[in-house]
Amino acid sequence: MTQPRIALFVTCLVDLHRPAVGFAAISLLEAAGCTVEIPRTQTCCGQPAYNAGDRATARELGLSIITAFESYDYVVAPSGSCAGMLSQHLPHLFDDDPNLRAKADRLAAKTHELTSFLNDIMHFTPTPPKLVAAVTYHDSCAGLRELGIKSQPRALLKSVPGLTLTELPDSEICCGFGGTFCVKYPEISTRMASDKAAAIESTNADILLAGDMGCLLNIAGRLSRLNQTIAVHHIAEILAGITAPPIGAPVSK
Repeated sequence: MTQPRIALFVTCLVDLHRPAVGFAAISLLEAAGCTVEIPRTQTCCGQPAYNAGDRATARELGLSIITAFESYDYVVAPSGSCAGMLSQHLPHLFDDDPNLRAKADRLAAKTHELTSFLNDIMHFTPTPPKLVAAVTYHDSCAGLRELGIKSQPRALLKSVPGLTLTELPDSEICCGFGGTFCVKYPEISTRMASDKAAAIESTNADILLAGDMGCLLNIAGRLSRLNQTIAVHHIAEILAGITAPPIGAPVSK
């Protein structure tokens, strides 16, 4: 059986803040039987520009994405937010051009978030190392509402020996990041992040997991400011057994 050829959409936040997530994604995809490549010309998915109403910039980015990724069997991103942009919104940037719209539709149809791809497409069961820890899970808005990602990460976490999952109260409520929302409405965003931190603390979990770096960075920052010591990680790191400091932890020099 031919191995599917995967293009990993690394995402800006993974590239700039948490490369370990990218390496974890590669490890998991290869273990699932995929050939993984990283198109070097990739940049942003275009979501910040799209949400801000700058359709010209979003369209320009979309064109570069189509060119870089159209030859692959699948496009996989360790982010529901970026995967949602490529699969749900990018095609509409080309509604005025049938040829480009068709290309964008083909790209959208083969774009998946990482946990969804591993569980739903590859039917993969990872073999992570033992982790005796209590964890809780935050469902990102984009992954949950745009892509229907809910059961997939939980199914994959069942493969982690020693791990106990405690569901997060109000897990489907936004953490307050929302891309540019946290910049436009900082007071509301801070209150939402504080509510999320309180819900996390109520679980008595050792580790908070999620599948979107935007959520993870936002929550980790708020937990730190509230002096809560729970470790924050991307789910891919746990599933791949990647050892990395918690997100938001001080970096030793």
